[in-house]
Amino acid sequence: MNMYDLLNNNSGVNITINAGQLIEAIDHAVAKTRKDLAEQVGAPYPESEQLLTIQQAGEILNLSVPTLYGYVHRAEIPVCKRGKRLYFSKQELLEWIKQGRKKTFAETTVEAEYYLKNKGGK
Repeated sequence: MNMYDLLNNNSGVNITINAGQLIEAIDHAVAKTRKDLAEQVGAPYPESEQLLTIQQAGEILNLSVPTLYGYVHRAEIPVCKRGKRLYFSKQELLEWIKQGRKKTFAETTVEAEYYLKNKGGK
């Protein structure tokens, strides 16, 4: 029986839990509620909400685990940390990849012209 089930029973029994167990139970309850709501409206639970381990994140990004640890250490990649474990949101990783996109020459030219037009008019 997990913490969520222990807290969710209506037996009237008092239990003592630590902060980590409370966080685990809350996380479980939120995930279960989101999944239940998605099923009620007929939408599949979004895969992008999936949390990944460092190994799974490395596979998606095609990066080695030591490289990912380096990015985490330098705060260059979005990450969640629970205790000694690292978790990565699949959606946040995909957004992080897109942020590194280089602009095309045409996009850079348009931005430069806009900047010079607005800056030069003063």
